[in-house]
Amino acid sequence: MSLASEFGHETRETRLTALTGEAVETLGTLLDAAAASVRARVSVDGRLSGEKLEAEQRATHGLAWLATYVEALRQLAAYAGRLEDAGSFGETEELLVRLAFAEYLAQVFGGIPMNQGEVVRLADLGLGREAAASFRGAAVEELIATGNTPALRARLAELIRQQEGNSIFGASGLEETYEQVREEMRRFAADKVVPHAHEWHLQNAYIPLEVIGEMAELGVFGLTIPEEYGGLGLGKESMCVVSEELSRAYIGVGSLGTRSEIAAELILCGGTDAQKQTWLPKIASGEVLPTAVFTEPNTGSDLASLKTRAVREGDVWKIYGNKTWITHPVRADVMTLLARTDPSEPGYKGLSMFLAQKPRGTDADPFPAPGMSGGEIEVLGYRGMKEYEIAFDGFEVAQENLLGGVPGQGFKQLMQTFEGARIQTAARALGVAQAALDLGLRYAQDRVQFGKPLIAFPRVSDKLAMMAAELMAARQLTYFSALEKDSGRRCDLEAGMAKLLGARVAWAAADNALQIHGGNGFALEYAISRVLCDARILNIFEGAAEIQAQVIARRVLEERG
Repeated sequence: MSLASEFGHETRETRLTALTGEAVETLGTLLDAAAASVRARVSVDGRLSGEKLEAEQRATHGLAWLATYVEALRQLAAYAGRLEDAGSFGETEELLVRLAFAEYLAQVFGGIPMNQGEVVRLADLGLGREAAASFRGAAVEELIATGNTPALRARLAELIRQQEGNSIFGASGLEETYEQVREEMRRFAADKVVPHAHEWHLQNAYIPLEVIGEMAELGVFGLTIPEEYGGLGLGKESMCVVSEELSRAYIGVGSLGTRSEIAAELILCGGTDAQKQTWLPKIASGEVLPTAVFTEPNTGSDLASLKTRAVREGDVWKIYGNKTWITHPVRADVMTLLARTDPSEPGYKGLSMFLAQKPRGTDADPFPAPGMSGGEIEVLGYRGMKEYEIAFDGFEVAQENLLGGVPGQGFKQLMQTFEGARIQTAARALGVAQAALDLGLRYAQDRVQFGKPLIAFPRVSDKLAMMAAELMAARQLTYFSALEKDSGRRCDLEAGMAKLLGARVAWAAADNALQIHGGNGFALEYAISRVLCDARILNIFEGAAEIQAQVIARRVLEERG
C-alpha cells in the first residue's frame, strides 16, 4: 500500500515541498548562528586566525559538516520542487526526500558523524540546548517525526526492490539528454567492464588498452574539451554522469578520465595557444594519456612545502626530486608535473607546472626515460592503473612545455582545476555508492536465511533504504555544483561539500552492503570486498576529508560570520 493515505493524497507533494522549504530556511538561520559563534572563537581583532582555526578544528570542521548538510538538504528540496512542477514527483522520489530530510535533520540536532568515531554536536559549535531548541520549528519537527518511520523505510525498500535493473533508484532530476548519456555509458560498462572488473582488481592488472581505446571512441576523454580542439564541448554535468556510471562498474575505469580532465583544464586555463593546439586534440582522442604528478612523500596536501626542483639549462628544464602516489604513470605519455623553479621564492610563489613528455613503459621497464625511475606502491583498492613513487634525477623537459611559458604560475594554474577535480571525485563517489547499493540489494534478495530472503528483515531493508536516501542527497549536491561550474559561477565551496559528503556516503554504503553479505562479504571472491576497498580512498585523495572541511569552514566563516 502506498503511504499517500498517511499524509493525505491530494496535498502530500505540495505539503512536502512546503515543509522542506521552511526547514531549509530555518537551517540557514541556524548556520548563520553557528558561524557567528565559531567565528568569535577563531578570530583575533576581527580577523580569522590561522592558529585558532587549527586549534579549534572540532568546531570549525563541525561547522563545515553542518554547512554541507544544509546545502545538501537545500538541493534536495530544490530537486523535489522541480519534479513536482514537472509532474514527475513519484512515490519513490517522495520517500527518498522524506527519509533523507528526517535523518539529516535529526543528525543536525542530535549529532553529525564526521566519521565513525567523531560526532559533532551543536554544543561543539557554541550553541547550547536552549539555543539549538529555538531552531526546531514545526516544519523540522514534522519532517523528523514522519520521515523516518518503519513503514516508510519498508515501503521505500520495496520500491527499490521493484526497480532493480533500472538505471538508478528514483529520477535523477537531470534533463533527458543526460540520461541518454548515462544509458550509453551503462551499456558500455555492462558489456566491457563489469564482467572483468573484479578479476582486474584481484590480479592487480591494468585496465586493458582495448577498453581505454573504446572509451576514447565514446568521447570519454574529450567530454569537456571544446569542439575546436577535438572534444565534445560538453559541461561538467555530463562529466558527472559519465564518471558516475563508469565508477559504478569499476572506480579504476571511472577514474581514467580524471587525469585527462585535470590536464585539459590546466591547458585550457593556463596554456599558450600553441600548447592548446598541440595537446588538447591528442588528449581528447585518447592518443595521449596524461598523469598528474603533484604529491611528494613529505608534503601531502601541503603543496607550499614542495621540494622537487626544476633547473633551467638552455632550452630545457632538468627535474630533481621525488614524487609519490602517482596514478597510471607507467602508461602515461605526458605528466602534468609541479616543481619549484625559483627556490628563493617561499611557499607557492616559486612553483611552475610542466607538460612533461615521457615514453610509455611496461611492468618490466616502467620508466625508460633517462633521469626517471620508480617503484610500485601496492594498494588495497583503486587498482587498474597502479600507483607509483617516482624519482627524478635530471629528467629533461623542453622549455616549450612550461605551462603558459612563464614560470611561477604553477600553483595558480593548479588551483583553477580544483573545482572540476572535486566535482568529478564526488561523481566517482556516487558511482561507488550506487555499486554498493546494487550489490547489497541483489544479495539481500537472493540470500535466504531462516526461510525468507534477507531483505525481509527490517535491519537489512533499513540499510538499503538509507543508502538510497543518502545517495540521492549526495547526488543532488554534486549535480548542483556541476551546474554552478557550467554556469561560470565560483563553486569551490559547493564542489568541496559534494566531495566531502559523497566520500562519506560511498564508504557507509560499501560498509553496509558488505554487512548485508555477512561472512561472504569478507571473502575476496565477492565483488563487495572490492567496492569496500575502492570506497575507502575517496575520503583521502583530491583533498582528505580533514583538509576539505578546513577549506569549507574558512569559506563559510568568511561569508556568514
